[in-house]
Amino acid sequence: MSQSAASKSAALAARQTAAVSKGVGTKSIYVARADNAELWDVDGKRYVDFAAGIAVVNTGHRHPKVMAAAAAQLGAFTHTCFHVAPYESYIALAERLNALAPVAGPARTMLVSTGAEAVENAVKVARAATGRPAIVAFGGAFHGRTLMGMALTGKVVPYKKGFGPFPAEVYHAPYPNSFHGVTTADALKGLNDLFACDVDPARVAALIIEPVQGEGGFNPAPADFLQALRALCDAHGILLIADEIQTGIARTGKMFAMEHAGVKADLVTVAKGLGGGFPIAAVVGRAEIMDKVHPGGLGGTYGGNPVAVAASHAVLDVIAEEGLCARAAELGEMIRGRLEAMAKRNEFACIGEVRGLGAMVAMELVTDRVSKQPDAALTAALVARAQEKGLILLSCGVGANVIRILAPLTIPFDQAREGLDILEEAFAEVVGAR
Repeated sequence: MSQSAASKSAALAARQTAAVSKGVGTKSIYVARADNAELWDVDGKRYVDFAAGIAVVNTGHRHPKVMAAAAAQLGAFTHTCFHVAPYESYIALAERLNALAPVAGPARTMLVSTGAEAVENAVKVARAATGRPAIVAFGGAFHGRTLMGMALTGKVVPYKKGFGPFPAEVYHAPYPNSFHGVTTADALKGLNDLFACDVDPARVAALIIEPVQGEGGFNPAPADFLQALRALCDAHGILLIADEIQTGIARTGKMFAMEHAGVKADLVTVAKGLGGGFPIAAVVGRAEIMDKVHPGGLGGTYGGNPVAVAASHAVLDVIAEEGLCARAAELGEMIRGRLEAMAKRNEFACIGEVRGLGAMVAMELVTDRVSKQPDAALTAALVARAQEKGLILLSCGVGANVIRILAPLTIPFDQAREGLDILEEAFAEVVGAR
């Protein structure tokens, strides 16, 4: 590689420092092109992508059908604003999501551009439908970077630090975490204590939960916990919002993660994988709830952008045609098996737990398996060494000590094994260097 080529990333890093707010945290990978589960930077270095744009390109980078659908829409129109001149494709996507989402009975959908917008609008709908102000979320949750999204989020650094005050009438309850000794019974007790000590359940409009926590550490909610929440919400007239922004669109082996527990939500937020790389999000909910909002109360200028809508239709087609729900389960089983085998080796005793659902798999790194203290330094070192060796990894967790794997569901199995080989090699190197 020539000196000029080798300096491209460094030059871009310098320009970024001079032009972009340092509050916008990034990796040092400056992408030139991507294809399915591979990415090349401006210096020509190839990476296996175990991030998928944070679970956005479940159908892979630049899936041919997604690209063709977007290109066809570009030839017709790119924007009219659905409120000004609506279009059939938006309506058709709403029909498809209404049929797919885990809600009981007839459903209605509204489209927006981001997951945070979807969460904001789900809260608006819940308050309008119930006439109640309070919202309950969970410790470790992540629901976005808007003020309401941050208020709902249960992780301070980096998402909430320095940005308050936040909207009122938002409360947090414990989320089950078997590895750290928080059982379903413990979490339910915490929720009932919240109702006894902090907020009357008669004032609670909705309870919002990720069926598998994302930023919180890829913690799956036990089925009995989700079922108990459904019963509790029904008993108190509270709406159940399922935040499926990261878990939805085939990621966990089903179209939506709530399906694993057999639980129906009242409102579901969808984003990330829905657009196949184009920005789109949705709120899907029971018709009688969604229709409580007065005309004009929901929407936005860019909501349901026609190019993103076209891409979303192609994504849903690809998931069905290529059997990506089943493939997610198979891919996740392979990844989890490899990580569990690593955890049995003495040199990897720092792997406290391997967990996940479908192709949403993670391992939690600890100083030792007795104290279970988070090892954030080891986690950061592993992410950095993997990047040096050509693998894109992401961390998460309240203690910044969880490695999460979000490979595109379309990744060839030989590339998935290649990525896991790199992960294991990088891990052995950082552990051996300590």
